[in-house]
Amino acid sequence: METIMNKLKKHLLIIFMLSTLCCCQTTTYQKPSLIPSIVPNTQKTPKPAEPRRVTNIIGAVEPIYMLPMKSAFYARIDTGATTSSIDVTNLKRFERDGEKWVSFTVTNRRSGETHNFEKQIFKRVRITRAEDHEKRVKVIMDVKFGGEIFKAEFTLAEREDFDYQALIGRNILTGRAIVDTSVSNTLK
Repeated sequence: METIMNKLKKHLLIIFMLSTLCCCQTTTYQKPSLIPSIVPNTQKTPKPAEPRRVTNIIGAVEPIYMLPMKSAFYARIDTGATTSSIDVTNLKRFERDGEKWVSFTVTNRRSGETHNFEKQIFKRVRITRAEDHEKRVKVIMDVKFGGEIFKAEFTLAEREDFDYQALIGRNILTGRAIVDTSVSNTLK
């Protein structure tokens, strides 16, 4: 029995010494043969476009000028409408140089000013109101809104049953105004 114990002690001693040697062994760090270098970007990165600053807080009803008319129309501001709309009469479609055109009359009910327009049809659209569908033509009009003169898309409609002859939609409002429905007539 004593010999077995001696053999066991020897084996344990050998295992202990081997494990100590393994733990004490130092590892050497080898540097990579290829050192990456930092290369500056020589291409110019374009600056992002400056977002247009909205400077006007407008109300539920605001004036808009349908140029070249001199008197303003009071328009209902409608953030739910994609495209603006204007009340017209005498709407007639015709062709000019192979293109589809439309003639129409715009009369300002407040001032009585009337103007006849001839515009090329930009697009035909289907307007959905409640459960009703209506086909309208869309034209490009010159307008003055909030002191700015620009071109805007308008659908032509008979709005004589509405309180306001014009409706201003998101195509004009986006990037130009924030709407506060608690006020009206903030623009000159």
